Amino acid sequence: MSTHMVASGRRVSPGVRDVSRPGFTLAAAVLGFFVVTLDATVVNVALPSVRADFGGGISGLQWVAAGYTLMFAALLLSAGALADRIGARRAFGAGVAGFVLASAACGLAPGLGVLVAARLVQGAAAAVMMPSSMALIGQAFPDPARRARAVAMWAMGGAIASSAGPVTGGLLTLASWRLIFFINVPAGAAALVLLARTAPSPRRPAPFDWAGQVTAVLAMGGLTYGAIEAGTAGLTAPRVLAAFAVAVAGLAAFLAVQARGAHPMMPLELFRSRTVVIANVTGFAFVVGYYGLPFVMSLYLQQVRGLSALGAGAAFLPMMLIGAFLTPFSARLAEKLGARLMIIAGLVLMTAGLVAIAAVASAAPVWGLALLMILTGLGGPLVMPPMTAVLLNSVPSHRTGTASGIFNTNRQVASSFGVAILATALTNRLQVHDAGLGDPRTLGPALGAFHDAFLVAGALSILGILACFLIDDEKATAAAGAGMDESLGLPEGLVPEPVYADGGGE
Repeated sequence: MSTHMVASGRRVSPGVRDVSRPGFTLAAAVLGFFVVTLDATVVNVALPSVRADFGGGISGLQWVAAGYTLMFAALLLSAGALADRIGARRAFGAGVAGFVLASAACGLAPGLGVLVAARLVQGAAAAVMMPSSMALIGQAFPDPARRARAVAMWAMGGAIASSAGPVTGGLLTLASWRLIFFINVPAGAAALVLLARTAPSPRRPAPFDWAGQVTAVLAMGGLTYGAIEAGTAGLTAPRVLAAFAVAVAGLAAFLAVQARGAHPMMPLELFRSRTVVIANVTGFAFVVGYYGLPFVMSLYLQQVRGLSALGAGAAFLPMMLIGAFLTPFSARLAEKLGARLMIIAGLVLMTAGLVAIAAVASAAPVWGLALLMILTGLGGPLVMPPMTAVLLNSVPSHRTGTASGIFNTNRQVASSFGVAILATALTNRLQVHDAGLGDPRTLGPALGAFHDAFLVAGALSILGILACFLIDDEKATAAAGAGMDESLGLPEGLVPEPVYADGGGE
């Protein structure tokens, strides 16, 4: 059958009208990235309302927040291979459909167990959506300049969702916390309608590391479960020790599979580079505090300070906005200050904010706490863009996609672990296993618990600072300046390459 090429790079048969438009593809991808990012941030301010309806302790709330990012992290590396094997459009559509169904299940959940299970499915669907949305953009915009602008709009969708998440969650929770999940249903339906107008994607053979995927889930799941349950059951509880044993065994098996496998999802030779190791250690330490803070602070503001969900969400707004505003200028700052100095400055500011909040939380007004959280918000644009660029420019060009996937998986693991470890610090201090939150009779222990949680986050940030002194500043600055598009603040390695169909389309 004879075919011809259209602007999107797809072959179509003569006489067949091509109804796809790059704008539909971009709109679908942006909408998908928006809801994926929104669901990572919107839930924090709703947690006290969830607890009021379902009861339970902090450990249940930890699973509601961390379960999403846990599955996201566990499946993210394999999701790219899945998109290649079945086609980006089909993978994205399956991810969106799964996300919508899981969101509806969250909103209709009759109890905490169902809600947590639905959040796990949400995270898995989000992992499928993320790489396939980027691949769709690469397919629709083969011209590098147009593709860069499209990626900028895609990234802006995530930035808006991240900034709007706390306030949106607080506003919807005034009516019902279930609405924070139900809003995904029409958004997902709209994305599927737009997706129907996009060009079919090619399917290419892509090896799938089943053994690596299974052992990765065991390692991440065991670590997260152990960290969460340690807060209520104690570090020596049999189920906690068993979970950590599963995590260790899973990690050992994962490393063995990656070392010997023909197509490993995480090639271990990448970690022979000191920069790759430092970037991942620093990224992990940073994200624990950056994403652990909203979980802990949301509980503090509502259950100790007595704020409404909307009030708590508004308190996070300055922190979120400062990050979204400064991110496009990250490349320029890295060239002027030096990448190492910029990363260290961001970590120092975040550490100062966490320690200051721990020191004055009981006495400072809410507006004062909101200002202190800006210090943590500054860490986002000062740390992650230059560190990502340094990482991607320290590996061979054919490994940038893999290195980026590993780095982003590491960040998702840190987000899940951050919620777990900070909440564990919270419950360890509360002798009544969090029953005193919001009870004036136990205000002292509650304040002490929040104090401990913020100090734990600050200590991990200091670990990241120490690791950064091992970075070669001259090479890092050159890499950051070369590897980041100044107009977008995005590493070049994260911009998808164009995709052309060569038969085998959907």
